[in-house]
Amino acid sequence: MKILVLKETNPNENRVAISDEVVGKYCKIGFEVFIEKNAGIKSAISNEMFEKAGAKIVENISLILPQTDFIIATQRIDFDYSLCKAGVIFIALLNPYFNQHKIAEIAKYDISVFALELIPRITRAQAMDVLSSQTNLAGYRAVIDGCYEINKATPMMMTAGGTISPAKFLIIGAGVAGLQAIATAKRLGAVVSAFDVRSSAKEQVESLGAKFIEIKTTQKQDGVYAQELSDQDKALQKQLLFDTIKTQDVVISSALIPGKKAPILITKEMVNNMKQGSVIIDLSAANGGNCEFTKQGEVIEINGVKIIGYENFPSRIAVDASKMLAKNIFNFIELFVDKQNKTISIDNSDEIIKNTLIAYKKIITNIK
Repeated sequence: MKILVLKETNPNENRVAISDEVVGKYCKIGFEVFIEKNAGIKSAISNEMFEKAGAKIVENISLILPQTDFIIATQRIDFDYSLCKAGVIFIALLNPYFNQHKIAEIAKYDISVFALELIPRITRAQAMDVLSSQTNLAGYRAVIDGCYEINKATPMMMTAGGTISPAKFLIIGAGVAGLQAIATAKRLGAVVSAFDVRSSAKEQVESLGAKFIEIKTTQKQDGVYAQELSDQDKALQKQLLFDTIKTQDVVISSALIPGKKAPILITKEMVNNMKQGSVIIDLSAANGGNCEFTKQGEVIEINGVKIIGYENFPSRIAVDASKMLAKNIFNFIELFVDKQNKTISIDNSDEIIKNTLIAYKKIITNIK
């Protein structure tokens, strides 16, 4: 069995889909590992480190593509599909609902495409849950960026010149990223509040020492992901956020609805009412953003308020993000391997495989 790891071509992507620590695990279960030259450089993994771990470095992937059984990447999707052998398995973070035209292009070939974002949130899949591992780091990085960008200290300080009050952080969306942001901001000494439409998030938020702000609603939301609110609840939410945001130093927003554009939660009026020097960090920028002013991939300033719309926060902490991503992908690929015979064995009835398969035998599935 041969596996090829692609080098990322997006200049904003610093991660790599394999680590030198994981190479040996692939070899142990029967894989011959090929890695595109310099694939790990931005994650502080040299070609020599990969070779020492047992991988082969490939300068021209077109020579190995026709022999490859698995192709893995972080987000790259722009390789020469025509060179792949029939039935090759391609695995990556593909943002499938927003990249359907690219998925349609690759589906013209006999390539089995798996989107890691679609791994179900079930107990058996926890070790493969790429979204959780990566958004966890995104939440951490967002707080670090927020502390860097504001023009005041984060913790309370007692000085000879007087007392410095702590910075106020508001976290919108108490999912994996939001909860990590809360925990990190608290550790750094900030006063933290959090908002989520799901009532089940309250206990988690308060257990981390943050204040939970909520709207009074009869619309029950207790799932893993948020759902769209009714018009009445949207109005209540808008007023609550308007009243809260104006007092904050840093607002970190991570609200997403699967398969849809990120909901606008921070309006232009809210931004214009914020304090000078405040910062908004929009973790949902890649899917349109939660702030009405957000520009994907850019940092802008509106009336003294800085709005950060980096499209790839995990990439900003690439060393650890790559290590976690590599382990997640390896655990996922183990589903495809008969370890006793060291052959590929795919169980199409497996819940995880069914949910993540988005193109099979030239037919698009799951994202229609």
